[in-house]
Amino acid sequence: MPNSTQTDKISKGQGFIAALDQSGGSTPKALRLYGIEEDAYGSESEMFDLIHEMRARIIKSPAFTGDKIVGAILFEQTMDREIDGTPTGQYLWETCGVVPFLKVDKGLADAENGVKLMKPIPGLDALLERAVEKAMFGTKMRSVVDAADPVGIKAIVDQQFEIGKEILAHGLVPILEPEVTISIPDKAEAEEMLKTEILAGLDALPDDQIVMLKLTLPEVANTYKVLVDHPKVLKVVALSGGYSRDEANAKLAENTGIIASFSRALTEGLSAQQSDAAFDKMLGEAVDSIHAASVAG
Repeated sequence: MPNSTQTDKISKGQGFIAALDQSGGSTPKALRLYGIEEDAYGSESEMFDLIHEMRARIIKSPAFTGDKIVGAILFEQTMDREIDGTPTGQYLWETCGVVPFLKVDKGLADAENGVKLMKPIPGLDALLERAVEKAMFGTKMRSVVDAADPVGIKAIVDQQFEIGKEILAHGLVPILEPEVTISIPDKAEAEEMLKTEILAGLDALPDDQIVMLKLTLPEVANTYKVLVDHPKVLKVVALSGGYSRDEANAKLAENTGIIASFSRALTEGLSAQQSDAAFDKMLGEAVDSIHAASVAG
């Protein structure tokens, strides 16, 4: 069963979830935004060393505490590494007071019926066993909605819940993340379809099981309020989805009970070249603004 103190932290905590889970495909972009070009590393292992240094710098910053950040989503390699000699998940909870989650998906399949389902996740059971050993509270997995297609949206939600049940069986709390692309013309219609399918999935869960949802900030404020209030939903969190931090914060503040789970919007402006003082100041300002928007709703 999930740790009850951590469950309370997510349920009642006044803060947001930091998404620090860029994987192999998105790491070069994340490093480039951080001021490290691709010619600065000669191999994949050097690249992952650099991204771990970046994440460790964020996590060790005095701005990164459980006062305003309730959780953090990690990439598998980050879970397997250490910060100052302590496994990352343990460090997050014991030192920062931040609940650790693990990204478990392996990327997206080709588009079909207006959606991109998740690719198969080989070795999921073994990964989930490791996640439990490494003190993870829950997991996250992303798929993408690109059109208001009822067949595709039902398929995407069915897949999320199907894998979510495997995760629940390991005593972990899954974050189901069917992201709606922010630029599509029928975004509001897609969100209504998505809400209907998610409600059906929740109603089919046993009463003693809870999930979390990570959703794109909706076109119509409080579209997802019924999900926020659902007894089988521990928390609804929002992804920034390509909105700037200011846009994402403004939209987030309009949605009651939803907190942020931002990635790029959190690290916007951070640079490897900054002094620790400048880095901590900029991260602190980002944390403060995202926290304020998360608790405003």
